[in-house]
Amino acid sequence: MNLDKLGRVLSPKQLRSVVGALATPQIALWAGAVSSGKTIASLLAFLIAVMRAPDHGLVVIVGRTLQTIERNIIDPLQSSVLFGFLAGQVHHTTGSTTAVILGRTVHLIGASDVRAEGRIRGSTIALAYVDEATLVPQSFWMMLLSRLRVPGAKLLATTNPDGPAHWLRTDFILRGAEVGVRHWHFTLHDNPSLERSYIDLLMAQYVGLWRRRFIDGEWCLATGAIYDMWDPARHIVSVVPPIVQWISAAADYGTTNPFHAGRLGLAADGRLYLTHEWRYDSKRQYRQLTDVEYSSRFRAWLDSTGERPPYVVVDPSAASFRVQLHQDGLASTLGDNEVLPGLRTVASLLATDRLKIAATCPEIIAEFPGYSWDEEKAEKGEDAPVKVADHGLDMIRYAAHTTQSIWRHHLREPVLATA
Repeated sequence: MNLDKLGRVLSPKQLRSVVGALATPQIALWAGAVSSGKTIASLLAFLIAVMRAPDHGLVVIVGRTLQTIERNIIDPLQSSVLFGFLAGQVHHTTGSTTAVILGRTVHLIGASDVRAEGRIRGSTIALAYVDEATLVPQSFWMMLLSRLRVPGAKLLATTNPDGPAHWLRTDFILRGAEVGVRHWHFTLHDNPSLERSYIDLLMAQYVGLWRRRFIDGEWCLATGAIYDMWDPARHIVSVVPPIVQWISAAADYGTTNPFHAGRLGLAADGRLYLTHEWRYDSKRQYRQLTDVEYSSRFRAWLDSTGERPPYVVVDPSAASFRVQLHQDGLASTLGDNEVLPGLRTVASLLATDRLKIAATCPEIIAEFPGYSWDEEKAEKGEDAPVKVADHGLDMIRYAAHTTQSIWRHHLREPVLATA
């Protein structure tokens, strides 16, 4: 490995973190902005640590899911542009729970909930790498630490900041000297490969809470308006351009709460438009509907607004409604209910002027201004919206976030001046 060449492509902070990680008592943590170079530095340290790891004890890579491990870790490791000849020593079959890295079997472990700790219970681990550590359950993290039973075992981890009360910050970063942690904070300026145009793009796409955490690298509370970039003069349109591709129809299911449906399309101007909505509020109507009635009315509304979109995305909690739709001949897709990523998707679209709402959708328009973070939950370390008057906003989150692989590459360039 040519250190002179590495010194020309890595920043001084990246190099210091690689060297420091190998000398850490146990835990090395890279935190900070997106695209700041922390992942590349941590992966280089991981490759060196694999070479040095004892031949007894497991080597593991942990992420939220197997798919995120493949995308965030395995794919970069297999890039010859990033890691040269070492990339050819990383072997993995998509979907497999193991990889072979530098001749060593590495176990890939998804840790999306507290049940994941059972996957490592009883194991002896020599080296662990954790991707996006703030998304890993605390119980899993503590179990992982207890499994580092080989002398000299290490845990390397990366993360974007979360709230200031997050356990990773309070129990580990702030107590680093006590608990064997070395920590490096990265900003966009620590990545020498970034061009100014790309930095401008990131700063336009990440707004509000996500701007502070993912661009500024702050461990900050979720406070105030969620969609603080919302501007009726900018985001509401009286005339919708011709729709060139229908993306989805989505529904946030409610019985005592309102049922809110909407239709999302890609227009000729390269923007997404919410063009139609249908809402049934049982409290206003003084009558709850059955799933049979909801299905009938929803399908009638859908047909009345034009051709059916390829995806009908439904609130994941609405199992009985999805069954009824299926019985009535309408296939549906389970809405992606990862709340924070979904909110970030919608916020980015609004901030970059690539999502508009038709003036004929007054119910969802009324919800935008008051949509805010729950400050009591934020004080306890949980990022969550106030669950009041949000059914249309949940619907548009399902409609856009679940289908982003369809529309993402067809949108116009973002309007950077609005960042």
